[in-house]
This record gives sequence, C-alpha cells and structure tokens, in this order.
Amino acid sequence: MELHLAGKRAVVTGASRGIGQAIARGLAAEGVQVAAGALRFDEAPNGAQVYEVAVDLSTPEGPGSLVDEAVKKFGGLDILVNNVGATRPRTGGFLSVTDADWIATVTIDFLAAVRTTRAALPHLVDHAGGTVVSVCSVNAVLPDPLVIDYSAAKAALLNFSKSLSKEFGPRGVRVNTVSPGPVSTALWLGDQGVAQTVGRATGADPNAVAQQAAAQMVTGRFSRPEEVADLVLLLASDRAGNVTGSDFVIDGGLITTL
Repeated sequence: MELHLAGKRAVVTGASRGIGQAIARGLAAEGVQVAAGALRFDEAPNGAQVYEVAVDLSTPEGPGSLVDEAVKKFGGLDILVNNVGATRPRTGGFLSVTDADWIATVTIDFLAAVRTTRAALPHLVDHAGGTVVSVCSVNAVLPDPLVIDYSAAKAALLNFSKSLSKEFGPRGVRVNTVSPGPVSTALWLGDQGVAQTVGRATGADPNAVAQQAAAQMVTGRFSRPEEVADLVLLLASDRAGNVTGSDFVIDGGLITTL
C-alpha cells in the first residue's frame, strides 16, 4: 500500500531504540525526513534520512528545542510522533512510590508529549493535513498496581489526545493514539526491564516472567517494535485521512473486554 508519505517532515521522540527507533526508520524508508529526538544515541545510526537530535525531553525546554531544530533543518513540520516514555515496576507497592517518582513518571510519560505537541502544533496547522500520533499503552485502560504511576500518566495522555483532536480537527490536524501491550524492547526485556525487575523482587527467572506475560495474550507472544511502527505510519498517512480522536490497541488480544 502506498502511504503517500514521501517528502513529509516528522519529529519522533524517544527515537534511539525500541518502538521509537522502528518508527523513525519506518518513516525514513517511506521517504520522510525525520528528526529523531532522544537523550543519547548509543546504537547504530538510523540512516541518512534520520537527523538525530540529542535532547533531554524531561526538561521544560527540551521538547521545544527539538521541534525548533527540526523546523530549522526541514523548513516545516507535517508529522509528530510522541513516543518517549519509561516505566519502572513498583514492586514495593503504592506506598513505596514517592513524590519524586510520581513527578518523574508524569514528566516523561505525559508532560513530554504535552510540551512537544504544544511546540509542534503551530507548524502542523500551517501545513494542512498535519498529524499527531502518540504512543500510549494498554495500561491507560488496564490499570496495574505494578506500574500505578505509569498507568495514570498514560491515561492522562489518552484523555489529552482525545481533547486535542476535538480542538484541532477543524483546523486540519488529526490526533490519534496507539496503545501497545507488551513489546519486545528493552523496556520489558532489557537489563533493567520489567522482567528482570519483577524477577529480582520475586525470585523468579526473568525469562519465566516474560513467558508468563506472553501467555496472557491470545497470540502467545509480545508485539514487535516494527508492528507498532507500521500502525503509527498508517495513522500518520493520508490513508487514514478521516481518522482522528481514536485509540488503536496492539496487544495480541491481552485486553479481553469490548
């Protein structure tokens, strides 16, 4: 399917690895100029079409500086993908989550998207057909005490995106979200990921923790970053030209309710 994305200009946050890197590479493969923002880039380069911008997206000024850098480089902006995020399993329960923990989680999982969107929207409005796609989470509607602060932050992102779609839809900007379940990235499977953190706290083998999580999905496996990226690319394209204010779940059937 031709996505008609060639020549577009995009910003992708949290783009140094995992889902964000897959999105940046996928957009670039479609001919999009991509400004990839992340704190650092430790892995292999994303490719010639991807302009890597080292930026701290947890700071008030970081998101705006990323957008400014992209507009300066490309001369405008057509697509924003809010992907940056992080989670830390709260194995000690709610009472172990401090104010500092809450502030850090809300900042990176919600405020970073708010700030980047605020900086990007004037440019997206200037170019009719602009799109915002935010990577949310099934935990926005499937609260989990193990990630209580992350769940709350993602619920806020989902609500924010719906409200935004109502205000900016009449101005030609579509706003949608993608909500993955467990994905085979470092967030789940890395050295400090969910599986290892839960394993250390419970004495379980991290591989067994991951396998147990996969077994909760009817497909029996984690989603791959590229599968999430493909959904984001479709929503960013004019193939989804009348889709806005919607959330698209990719969780292998983890959520069993309608």
